[in-house]
Formats: sequence, structure tokens, C-alpha cells
Amino acid sequence: MDEMRDMTDLVALHKGDVVKGRITKIEDGQVFVDVGYKFDGVIPIGELSALRVESPADVVQVGDEVEVRVQRINDEEGKLVLSKKAVDAEKAWERLQQLFESQETFEVQVADVVKGGLVADVGVRAFIPASLVERHFVEDFSGYKGRTLRVKVAELDRSDNKVILSQKAVLEEEYQQKKEEVLHRLQPGDIITGKVQRLTNFGAFVDVGGVDGLVHISELAWHRVEHPSEVVKEGDEVTVKVLKVDPERERVSLSIKEATPGPWSGVSERYHVGDVVTGTVRRLVSFGAFVELEPGVEGLVHISQIANRRIGTPQEVLEPGQEVRVKILDVNEEDQRISLSIREAEGDRNRRDVERYNERQGPSTGSGVTLGEMFGDLFKNRH
Repeated sequence: MDEMRDMTDLVALHKGDVVKGRITKIEDGQVFVDVGYKFDGVIPIGELSALRVESPADVVQVGDEVEVRVQRINDEEGKLVLSKKAVDAEKAWERLQQLFESQETFEVQVADVVKGGLVADVGVRAFIPASLVERHFVEDFSGYKGRTLRVKVAELDRSDNKVILSQKAVLEEEYQQKKEEVLHRLQPGDIITGKVQRLTNFGAFVDVGGVDGLVHISELAWHRVEHPSEVVKEGDEVTVKVLKVDPERERVSLSIKEATPGPWSGVSERYHVGDVVTGTVRRLVSFGAFVELEPGVEGLVHISQIANRRIGTPQEVLEPGQEVRVKILDVNEEDQRISLSIREAEGDRNRRDVERYNERQGPSTGSGVTLGEMFGDLFKNRH
């Protein structure tokens, strides 16, 4: 009676049937499965996965429940050949079609790195071309094996057994969303930090949270800059001020110099009327010469203050790049103006020379040397 009951509990199987079973044994490159038939079925290693596997244990373990399709059945020989791969593929194509139509993002694990890209098992073999892995160029993919990627289905052709996935599409979508958020969040006047991404002849592009803003060369520093590399390099963390935001054209104008104190800030504390300092002639104009005292700070030497004689043009005495000593006549930090005199600086130096000369002569000489005696009419034409 027990034997009869056992026989009645056995399932009837036919080729093409899909049934569930439990793995009972793994040996000799094949998997034995109890599907409720009078003898266990066998899954050859080639029918375990859409990808090539070295060992069945890489895919399944004893005790696992699996769904399989009957590939071949022979009661006389006691053979029941099953396929896990066939069932997985059928389900996979249905799911992939839905994912392709919805463009939903899902996760896959990289099973292998091959020439031209990556391979993943999604129930069928899926390929991720190298150009669709990242937003940027990747030279070496060796570290990608085993990694989990978020992807979309880029191409699908069941008749050709073709599945193309793209992580780049996911990253591009996220980048655009983040970019829009940043563009609407940024406001002119904001002081923020960013990283220099690349340099051009006309400025530097700075990443400010997913958006590359341009720092024009004129906004890199308070002093004149010939090339951005004089001030920054790629990878530098910089503080910038937002000058303008154009969400429609996806453009952000930035300034490094506006985010730092200007060279004129505190200039009245650094320079005082009567000080004699050294500067460099930067520009010559009809009415005088502009002398740079420090980067971004220039003062004017009026033509009447250039020499102790009457001159027609500053070019008669000075040339750009020439280093000169100047005396500070006036400092106006608010209007960013400094008045300078080369003539008075020279006069002060000459007076000091006379004083030092008289000191060396000492009181025993009975008389000192006057400026007029030493320099004649040097100061007669000062005014």
C-alpha cells in the first residue's frame, strides 16, 4: 500500500514542462535535482547559467530550490535532463522587455571583464560596452569584476539574443538632475567652494557641485594674469563668488578675485603720506605714469612729479617695467587712488645724502655744506 501511495504521489513529466525541485547533490560537473519524479533529474553545467561557469557550486548549493525545464526524459535509461538556464532566460526576457520599455534603473553584478566592455548575468548574457560604463573615459576595467552597477537597458533583441546595458545613461540622468537643482539653487553673490576641472586660455572651469562654472581670466586675480596656470591648477580647491546664473543656457559665471579681499582693502594701513617706497612703472600716459606698489595697487605719478626739470612726456624719463622709488603724497582707499612723486623721493634721498656727508665732516670743520652748494639749482625748479 505504501509503495502504491508513493507511486501515486509521483509527478508526470513531459519534455518542455517547467517544474520546481530541490538540489540533492553536486558532483562531476553536474547537479542532481529532486523534482518529485521516480528518479532525480540532472542539470549539466552548461544548463545552469547563461554565462560560462567553472564549477556548479559557483551558481547553486545543495538544498537550493530551483525552477527547471525538462529537456529530455528517458525512463528506460533512467535519465531526466533539466535546464535551469532555459527557465531563467524565459523570465529574463519578459522582465528585460518591461525594463526596456519603462527605462527603469536596476542593479547588476559584473560577472566578467572582456575585450570591449563588461559582462553581466541577468538571466541571459548581457553586455555593457566600455563606452557605456562611465561618463568619463576608463582605461582599465580590471577592477570592475564583481562590482554592482546601476544600469538601464539600452538595446534589446531577443531574436539575436542581444542585451546591451548602460550605466552611463543612469549617471547622465542623475548628473542632469543634479545640475538643474544646482542651477536653480545658486544665486548671484553666493560665496561657495569648488574644484578646478580644467584650464583654457580664457579662464578656468570650476565644479561647484555638479555644474562647471567659468572663472574668466579677468576674474582670477586682482592683478593682471597672462594665463590661468599662473594662479590655479587642475584639482585645486578654490573659493568663488557667483556673478551670474543662466539656467536655460546652463551657464554660471564665477569669480575668484571677488571672493577674496581686494588689494585696496586696508591699503591706508599699509601706506602713509610721506612714506618712500619702491614700485614698478606699468603704464605711461600723457599726464603721467602709473606705478604698481603691489599686485593690484597702482598709484599715479603726475607728469609734474616725475623729474626736477620740465618734461614734455613721461617717456622722456621713464619706461614700462622700470623700478622707481616714489614718495606717497596722498592715499584715498575709498576711491582707490594714491598720488605719488618720484621727484620728491629723489629730493628726500639727496637731502639725506647731504646730512650724512655733513655728519662725516663733523663740527671741527667749522662749516657745513648746504643743499644749494652741493646740488646747485637742483631744487630751484621744483615748482
